[in-house]
Amino acid sequence: MTNDTRSVISLRVNDATHRLCLDNRRTLLDALREDTGHTGPKKGCDHGQCGACTVLLDGRRVLSCLTLAVAAEGAEVTTVEGLAGDGELRPIQQAFVRLDGFQCGYCTSGQLCSAVGMLAEHGAGWPSAVTADLCPDGPAPALDAAEVRERMSGNLCRCGAYPSIVRAILEEAR
Repeated sequence: MTNDTRSVISLRVNDATHRLCLDNRRTLLDALREDTGHTGPKKGCDHGQCGACTVLLDGRRVLSCLTLAVAAEGAEVTTVEGLAGDGELRPIQQAFVRLDGFQCGYCTSGQLCSAVGMLAEHGAGWPSAVTADLCPDGPAPALDAAEVRERMSGNLCRCGAYPSIVRAILEEAR
């Protein structure tokens, strides 16, 4: 491999900067897990189909298995490890625990990051495929179980904890 296939980047993850020399083809998921030690994002399918690798990139949810690490330079990456502040779980994390929004836990980090991103999207008034009223000047669409299921549809749970995940997100939205 020649040097022109590598780049030196600064990757900011959970408020810490990591200076890395990476192959330009390295995914953000692999860089997070193998180069920065953030193992919260999981490699489920490695094809962008399951959502286990979901992280926040400047507050927006992305599939880290489909994102090149070099494309994340200059952005703030938040993994599940960075969701809690000062050692305290966020309310959405507390709701997942209290309402049993996980079983085996493999998808949980992606579910949590996706839920945080999804709630921000909803709060900004972004519609989903099931949003009834698309009036841009009106209030944000109501967040009900159908909206949550549609907005979280890219995150799979092989254990079937969906009802508890939806309840936890709706509780947090209140």
